[in-house]
Amino acid sequence: MSALTFLLDRFAAAAAAPAIVWNDREYDYAWLIEALDGWRGRLAAADVKAGDVVVLTADFSPHSTAALLALWERGCIVVPMTRAAAGQRAELLATAEADAEFTFTNDDIAAFTKLERVAPPHPTYQKLRDVGSPGLVLFSSGSSGKAKGIVHDALRLLEKYKKPRHARRTIAFLSFDHIGGINTLLHVLSNGGTVISVPNRQPATVCCAIDRHGVRVLPTSPTFLNLLLLSGALDAFALSSLETITYGTEVMPEGTLARLHAKLPHVTLQQTYGLSEVGILRSKSESSDSLWVRLGGEGIETRVRNGMLEIRSSSAMVGYLNAPSPFTDDGWFMTGDVVDERGAFFRIHGRHSEQINVGGEKVFPAEIEDVLLQMDGVIDVAVHGEPHAILGQIVVATAYLSVEETLPEFRKRLVQFCRPRMQPFKVPQKVIVSKVPLNGERFKKRRGPAEVLA
Repeated sequence: MSALTFLLDRFAAAAAAPAIVWNDREYDYAWLIEALDGWRGRLAAADVKAGDVVVLTADFSPHSTAALLALWERGCIVVPMTRAAAGQRAELLATAEADAEFTFTNDDIAAFTKLERVAPPHPTYQKLRDVGSPGLVLFSSGSSGKAKGIVHDALRLLEKYKKPRHARRTIAFLSFDHIGGINTLLHVLSNGGTVISVPNRQPATVCCAIDRHGVRVLPTSPTFLNLLLLSGALDAFALSSLETITYGTEVMPEGTLARLHAKLPHVTLQQTYGLSEVGILRSKSESSDSLWVRLGGEGIETRVRNGMLEIRSSSAMVGYLNAPSPFTDDGWFMTGDVVDERGAFFRIHGRHSEQINVGGEKVFPAEIEDVLLQMDGVIDVAVHGEPHAILGQIVVATAYLSVEETLPEFRKRLVQFCRPRMQPFKVPQKVIVSKVPLNGERFKKRRGPAEVLA
């Protein structure tokens, strides 16, 4: 029996419904079933075998979606990659130890390349081959060092999508090589919904797609939502179909959430939580204007130790390709996220590794960023700690501005703005003005001195 039997049954039941919208054209589930059959033949002709590691360099498109599913059906280990990762491509390919690659053009045409494996089979891959499971390889963002290769058993990931849920039209915002993007694709298709692919992830493009295609769900990041508020796009488009915005991948600034809720009172704002290593958890925000969230779902357990969240998940990764195991002896994944608990709800403050210690006083970057984002002319800001001989660390703020302002002028204005709004040790002692945006291709804030692109 195919690992995708339940998906194929649902595709057949929704045959006439649109599965994917790409370049403003609808592709129904009947088309997807036919495309899958075509890819079965193509994989056989290319001698792609069960257990092979295959890179898919693509974005969300009709044929890349069919290829992903056909490869899993064949028992392959799939490595999604995007063109945005071009700068890391050599490193990622070396870590992935791939056997083959399909590269998709902007016209959704795939070119096949057979790759030469130079290393013996990785033990983590061998675990999948031993049980006959297809796999998924994702890479961490690599913001604090070399990107980690994260290997999943695709059958375990697919298990959570067997329970039917609502079919809704959803923007594929989170990228093709991101756990959130894969979750969007599988959740929508497994319920007979419609995945709306966009040519880029700029506010006006996304808002236009929502209006044109009657989108009901937008999964995105706090960084994008802040840019959306500043762009003016919310005033230029009706967004009458939009029912839910889900946000995750980083800490949401409280001020950004409040402004978004005021601007879109008819839209439910839902915090999500997930990690490449354990998948996306089911979540429920206390309310649209609250940062408290309940986490769980089928096969998920949570606990807090030493103030940090730990997760035990039936869909957790098999292991890393290039890093030691992050699991405790009893199978809990140590997220590194510092949280508060209130009954069944959590409030997530950020990674313990990002916490700044100023003379014994501890502060998280997100709480300082929340204040600085309220300043006139500030499009985005990223805060990190820098070593200091006396204080241990000082607070450093890097700002991306919408106005022409010299560094001394902006530094003076920032200090004056902060003094009545925060404790003295939280006021940035070093200020940098960046000439380029502070978010990466995944619309996630980049922090740290190595990432300052002034």
